[in-house]
Parts: sequence; C-alpha cells; structure tokens
Amino acid sequence: MSTAARPIKLACRNVWKVYGRRPAYYFDSRGYIIEPDALAERLRAEAHLPAVVDASFEVAAGEIFVIMGLSGSGKSTLVRCLSRLVEPSAGEILLDGRDLLKATGKELIELRRHAMGMVFQNFGLLPHLTVLGNVAFPLKIQGKSSKEREIRAREMISLVGLEGREAAFPHQLSGGQQQRVGIARSLAVGPELWFLDEPFSALDPLIRRQMQDEFLRLQRMLKKTIIFITHDMAEAFRLADRLAIMRAGKIVQIGRPADIVLNPADDYVAQFTEDMPLLRVIRAGDLAIAANGTALPEECVAAGTSLEELIPRLASGVSAFAVPGEGNSPPSLLTAGSILAVLEREQARRTRP
Repeated sequence: MSTAARPIKLACRNVWKVYGRRPAYYFDSRGYIIEPDALAERLRAEAHLPAVVDASFEVAAGEIFVIMGLSGSGKSTLVRCLSRLVEPSAGEILLDGRDLLKATGKELIELRRHAMGMVFQNFGLLPHLTVLGNVAFPLKIQGKSSKEREIRAREMISLVGLEGREAAFPHQLSGGQQQRVGIARSLAVGPELWFLDEPFSALDPLIRRQMQDEFLRLQRMLKKTIIFITHDMAEAFRLADRLAIMRAGKIVQIGRPADIVLNPADDYVAQFTEDMPLLRVIRAGDLAIAANGTALPEECVAAGTSLEELIPRLASGVSAFAVPGEGNSPPSLLTAGSILAVLEREQARRTRP
C-alpha cells in the first residue's frame, strides 16, 4: 500500500568511522577515493578497523528506524556517530538539512540539550537523586526554573506510568522502573530526534516485552523521530517501521520488516531472518492493493494488523478486507488469496529440509 512521502528528518550519507593510527590518511575532501568495499579491505590489511563502512540512509519525521546486527557489527558505533558522541571519519549527517558535522561544540551542546534525546542500555540514573530529581535534571541544565522543572518532570513521570514513585531513589526501583525513569528523563527536554541504544537488553524477557509495549504506546502519542538499536531480531521486527541490518560495519539491507523477510538481499540476511514467523511480521498494509474501482468489503482492518490475527477471520468465511489509508490516502483492498499465499510460503519454509 503506498503512502504519501514524509519530510526527511535525518539523513546519513556515506558515513565512515575508522579506528587506527591515521584514519584521515584514507579520506580526502570528497570523503574517499576508491570503491567502499575495496577501501574497507585495504583498511583492514593496513591495521585499521573500519567500524562503520559507507553508511547511508534517511529517516522520515515520526518514523521508528531500527538498526540491528550481531555484536561487533557497528550498530552502536553508528548511532554514536549520528549524535557525534563519536566523531565520524568521513561523510555527512544532516538534521533537517543542517550538517551536524559542521556544528561547533557550543551548537552541538545546544542540540543535545534541546533537539536530541538519548537512552542507553546502562540506565545512567544519578543514585543520589530521586525519580523526580533524575527526570528534572536535564531541565536544570537547560536553566529552567524550579517550578517549570517540577511541572514538566511530573508530566513525564505520569506519561511512563510511575505516578507515586516520584520520591523513590534508583536503588528502590526494579530494572523496568529504572528504564522508565531513563525514558522519562530523555523525553523531558522534548527532543525532536530520539536515540535508543539497546535500551531493553538488560531486562528480563517479560519486563522487556512490557517495555516494548510501553515504547509503542508512547510513540503513538508523541510521534518522535526514532533511531533504535538492537541485536534482537524479534524486537527489531516488532518495533520497526523500517530497519537496517548491519554486518562488519556495513549496512547490507534497508527496508520494511515485510520487505526483508520476503526479499532478503543476500544469504546472510536470509539466514538472519529464517526463524521469523511470516504471519507475525507481515501486516495487512504490507499486502493491501489499490481498489481500482472494486467495491470495498464491509470487513475492515487496520494497516498494522498482523496476518496471524486475520487467519481466524478467514476461517469464518471472510474473503477480503478494507484497509483504511493514512492521512488523505484512500482505503485499499486486502484479499484472502494474498494472505493464503503467505501462509503457503510459511509452510514451505517450515518443511524445507
């Protein structure tokens, strides 16, 4: 189902991060002078580590863009390059058309204080401050008054469901509660761009699932532009509008979850995704087509409904669904045949020797 193009919020263009004795030697004013794969091989041969290799992608306003890969793939280095916690060796990073790599130190501090929010695996809470104090802390750095800080902090604490815990200290909270405080703190500044680097990986599976639910609830309300890092395939496919898969510093495929499981770019991606259940990953909106004058059925489903949820309705005799469009887009049509084709493909995957 096609949707109207959204404005680009963040653009990453030909970004490299190279560690070694003289990484700048390999780049000139144009960025680099030989083909990227050949350059990466040369860097490794000459005792340099190309942690990020020629990364390029664009993130639209309000999109959840997930970067995933195994440990050592370069995903955390890449997100640190985007925020300039790590300085890239070459490339461009554009926020609303402004090159962040040309920002001065003072300008970068202001951007981090006002435009960017960050949440990491290590919660990073200040142990001597209460929940209220931790959430209000970045507002104090901004120079907000005590009254403004408290009002805003209480709003964010309520948003993440921690009312009544304002006076608690971090050691009195569970891991999930501590992560909620970290999320509330990062949201307190009202960031346009939100970076989350494996924020739930230290949590128990049940709490992790609850935090994913909470994250999606917040995103439906706030519609932030989000870069989310994870090594967990199920988490990536559950949260992403689009995702990028990295290997050895290089992005090997970018696409919607359905695009990646149905059309993997290479054997590595295919092996990476082979255990993902198609019926859970693929949504109604992924298969819906333009009605082109065909009368739409009375049965209606949201674009985000998984095919797994629709199978029982097919069994009851439903032959097609109407899928509402986004914004001003017209509704589209989802047929039982297209769902059953995916079901057959899933069964073939499971019976393959």
